[in-house]
Amino acid sequence: MTAGEKELMDGRLAGIRLLLLDVDGVMTDGRIIFDSNGVESKFFNVKDGHGIKMIQRAGIQVGIISGRQSVVVANRAAELDIPILYQKAIDKLTPYGEILAATGLDDSQVAFVGDDVIDIPVLRRVGFAAAPADAVPEVLPFVHFTTRNRGGWGAVREVCDLLLRAQGKWDEITARYYR
Repeated sequence: MTAGEKELMDGRLAGIRLLLLDVDGVMTDGRIIFDSNGVESKFFNVKDGHGIKMIQRAGIQVGIISGRQSVVVANRAAELDIPILYQKAIDKLTPYGEILAATGLDDSQVAFVGDDVIDIPVLRRVGFAAAPADAVPEVLPFVHFTTRNRGGWGAVREVCDLLLRAQGKWDEITARYYR
């Protein structure tokens, strides 16, 4: 990334007050496991979860917009104190608009991480759009940043760290770990 590109990206990130996330392929690696009783499981990355907790401590809200309905996702959202949760959202612009209305934020104050074509309408609207390294190619023209990590393997943490550093909050938020 050139110095000019970094400056432009930091400018986009400076005003972000809300990070919205897709789940399958972003917070997870996209695999869905069903046991012999039909009970669903997903793998979440604890580093991603810690990144979410850090940006929450920095005053950045976090929300989820998922195309699927899953008790596992509701449980993960509750565990991470993520109050904004929309599931079974095939048209992600509808919940996105509801979130903007409820929070009083505008597009420029929202970041979104998505990995598939269902995410493109929101990626096109937000102030900062990101995709995991293994996102479908059709998404890439609509994002400002592609993570080095794949979905479910640290992509969310990468975006969280980027937000904290660009907003000058990294040292404050991580100071507790260096005592």
